[in-house]
Amino acid sequence: MDDLSELYQDIILDHYRHPRHAGELDPCTGKAEGFNPLCGDKVTVYVRKDDGKIGAVTFVGEGCAISQASASIMTSQVEGMSASEFAEKLEEVKRMLTAEEEPEADLSVQGDLAALAGVRQFPARIKCATLAWHALEEALEGGT
Repeated sequence: MDDLSELYQDIILDHYRHPRHAGELDPCTGKAEGFNPLCGDKVTVYVRKDDGKIGAVTFVGEGCAISQASASIMTSQVEGMSASEFAEKLEEVKRMLTAEEEPEADLSVQGDLAALAGVRQFPARIKCATLAWHALEEALEGGT
């Protein structure tokens, strides 16, 4: 295993073992649940919009290290974004995970998000990595 892959795995495990922004958010302006029936991953994402931006975002979930770490990474990356900025970030994540060409994954540019690039080697796990992202998208669109 090369040093970069090991570093990325360490980042995923750190977010899994020590999730950032975990817990319910009260008050929140939206929440949405995500469930992957193939593996049993579950996540509920809570968001509070302030002045048209993501003021706070948290999650509660259970599942594999990838799904939970991705939720933790997401909550750390999106605070302060507008809905359109989040939509761009979501597209960046999808491209990183599904593009035919190897993505540019750089910790100095993308922060811990770059660690998710390794998931592309396991196509069955892409849904795990995007579960929380899709739940936040739904919450921003007026989820319950």
